[in-house]
Amino acid sequence: MSAVSDSASPGQFGATGVPPAEDRRLGALLRAEGKLSAGEVQQVLDMQESCGYRFGEAAVRLNLITVDDLRRAMAKQYDLPHLLPDNERISSEIVVAYEPFNKCAEQFRALRTQLLIRWTNTRTLHRTLAIVGVAPGEGRTYVAANLAVAFAQLGERTLLIDADLRRPRLHKIFDVPDRVGLSAVLGRRADRTALVRVPELGTLTLLPAGAPPPNPLELLSRDTLGAFISSLHPEFDVILLDTPAATTCADAQSVAVHARSALVLARKDRTPLKDTTWLIRALGDSGALTLGTVFNSH
Repeated sequence: MSAVSDSASPGQFGATGVPPAEDRRLGALLRAEGKLSAGEVQQVLDMQESCGYRFGEAAVRLNLITVDDLRRAMAKQYDLPHLLPDNERISSEIVVAYEPFNKCAEQFRALRTQLLIRWTNTRTLHRTLAIVGVAPGEGRTYVAANLAVAFAQLGERTLLIDADLRRPRLHKIFDVPDRVGLSAVLGRRADRTALVRVPELGTLTLLPAGAPPPNPLELLSRDTLGAFISSLHPEFDVILLDTPAATTCADAQSVAVHARSALVLARKDRTPLKDTTWLIRALGDSGALTLGTVFNSH
């Protein structure tokens, strides 16, 4: 367990136990949350000095705080939107929010960085990306949701659109109403008021799929989708779109064309290379730029 070092002394806290606004050290944050007393802070400091542990590690070893307490304090220390394990609303699939310091979350942050670099290198004006894949079960929704939260944790105004009008799932992951969503927007029965903020996750906004339409491909193929996305560019820094499997319907290609760029997802030891190659070629022929390929082992 690693954490930043902390050299706060008990006397540096006010009578209320609340640290000064500028004090972002772990001891100060844990003290303010009521997780540590002044005497316990001193115990941790003594162990830190004698054994060379970092503050958080020492506090956990002394059984004064839990690992979850430490993760929450570290997330607050770095202004990282996060969720507590007892959150009953948002799905545990959002690992970047529930476990922001584990290996999987770090991989999503690395993917976020690579996308930001590629958008910069290609001088992309509007950062809009369709998450596409060949077959069902490759984890497109899982990747789209966690990547969107990762961008929101960075402070980017992020919009996640559920463009899987056949088997939508994002509204279940984030526990938001789906009575009105993208299908109503494309059918000109709703506007941007269908967007739903996810306040627990900072700057994240969700547009659910809405009621399943009888003609999803026709709706997604209309210029209405591209025009709607363009109208949202001034409000959002990043727009991500989840899509259905490319082998089950042509929806994903239509969405990628309107998004103008795509991230191709393949499942490790499951998605044939020839199928991924076919999808990348099909996207290129349609006019969508493939920014990269991700191999999901989750």
